[in-house]
Amino acid sequence: MSQSYNRGLIEDFGRWKEFSAGMWAWIFHKFTGWMLIGYLFTHIAVLSTAIGAASGDAALIQQETDVYTTTIQGLESLFIVRVLEVGLLAVAVFHILNGLRLLMVDLGVGLSAQDKSFYASLVLTGAITVASVPTFMYGVGF
Repeated sequence: MSQSYNRGLIEDFGRWKEFSAGMWAWIFHKFTGWMLIGYLFTHIAVLSTAIGAASGDAALIQQETDVYTTTIQGLESLFIVRVLEVGLLAVAVFHILNGLRLLMVDLGVGLSAQDKSFYASLVLTGAITVASVPTFMYGVGF
């Protein structure tokens, strides 16, 4: 006969306060992974506007190149797109750094400092993201 374990109420949203750094690292890693997958599909959808250029007709290629270039330039001129690009960088950098942290843990390196390495990956992600803001925002009027 199996024993039951009281896991608490699923509706008890106050339990997030009890999460350790490892749980937050897991949540952030899963979230950033899903965000990157969503971006990948969106990116492919936008880039697919240039697919017709493979037909070989020079006029069609030039017309679709113009449409593609105009679309990209129009998107890049929007402030919100620039902000979303900074967010994409933050998501990608955190996912990469946390992935490296997980690799080290799996290899047995730094097992005793998992919390510190998680916080270090957050700080490094923040530093890289903040340092990149001028690059992404250049040319956009505030």
